[in-house]
Amino acid sequence: MLKKTGPKKETIVLHAGHRKDSATNAVAVPIYQSTSYQFNDTEHAANLFALKEFGNIYSRIMNPTCAVLEERLSTLEGGAAALAVSSGQAASMMSLQNIAHAGDNVISSTDLYGGTWNLFNNALSTMGIEVRFVDPEDPQKFKDAADNKTRAIYAETLPNPKLQVFPIKEVSDIGRELGIPLIMDNTAAYSLCKPFEHGAAIEASSCTKYIGGHGNSIGGIIIDGGNFDWEKQGDRFPMLNEPDPNYHGAIWTQAVKPLGPIAYIIKARVTLLRDCGQCMSPFNAYNFIQGLETLPLRMERHSQNAFTVAKYLSKHPKVSKVIYPGLMSGKFKKRADKYLKGGYGGLCGFELKGGLKSGKKFINSLNLFYHLANIGDSRSLAIHPSSTTHSQLTSDEQLATGVTPGYVRLSIGIEHIDDILEDLEQALKKS
Repeated sequence: MLKKTGPKKETIVLHAGHRKDSATNAVAVPIYQSTSYQFNDTEHAANLFALKEFGNIYSRIMNPTCAVLEERLSTLEGGAAALAVSSGQAASMMSLQNIAHAGDNVISSTDLYGGTWNLFNNALSTMGIEVRFVDPEDPQKFKDAADNKTRAIYAETLPNPKLQVFPIKEVSDIGRELGIPLIMDNTAAYSLCKPFEHGAAIEASSCTKYIGGHGNSIGGIIIDGGNFDWEKQGDRFPMLNEPDPNYHGAIWTQAVKPLGPIAYIIKARVTLLRDCGQCMSPFNAYNFIQGLETLPLRMERHSQNAFTVAKYLSKHPKVSKVIYPGLMSGKFKKRADKYLKGGYGGLCGFELKGGLKSGKKFINSLNLFYHLANIGDSRSLAIHPSSTTHSQLTSDEQLATGVTPGYVRLSIGIEHIDDILEDLEQALKKS
């Protein structure tokens, strides 16, 4: 007899959050292209605004199509609730703004996507939120950087471009010892890693990449793990534990307790999303739902192809270094094996012996690969980060994130592997 273990990821992405439309019995998720929703009566309206009932008021705050995506992704990741937003950058920003304000600080891993580095180093500082950058090679450094004004630790599961898997459990244990939540950007490892299983409290990720998978929509997702005791850490999180003037004095850890351990995500929805408006469109949510249905299958193929490419590049005479989790050694390989299940991901970096000049020649010689600033597309993509995605960083900042002048980042697609290798071979000959 089969042991009942609950739905697997391949099933969750097809069924969670929606079986049929209540009005028409349609199985495909409808696009609810509406700004607003009629109330049943005055009592119903008042209850919705008072959070005594959960329902639709205005699509800036909540939309039925977005709600399916939110529930599906929350279920996939093992979270309590989720909030769909306009982009991955919005998810990163809101995940911190929800618990930190001027005078507070956040500790971040140095291994970051260039856009996130700029966000933390510049935009947050203008808001009075200090970001303290820590090299993740030694998890103890996160503890050393914390004080009573630290509101979160932030990191990427599979950081782009270093691709050294973050020590989630080690750092989340340190955070919980101090009463500080770990926020993980799981963008590059969706379907391969579940940060909540290793102690993370919040996920803030891009839907634009692997979740969507087809390069046609921009969006982000914040998922509340429901596993962090915000009330116990009342002094550290006054924004969740003291009367909020933004919502007629609501104390979030108390006000929504009947709905479950989702004070963090409810506050983000009804204050930040309401006031700042970084909402996801229902059309984009629909596109992400379509992409999500094949995510586990695509991630298998992305990972298989990328591993083959990494092994090919490691033997090429023009390549000085290959950066791929499956080819790393020591603690980085152990972390990859511990946290990534079912593959090492679709991203592969490498350095050419000819440096900057060879890197540009290689990029310009590709035929199958698309030269653009994205990852996670079903198509294979390539970019030279030093002159593009990380160009606003200083040379030292680029090196800190793993970018060298000769570094090339590949996002390996799901094409036939022979075609991918053939294009790489001809471009390397010309570089």
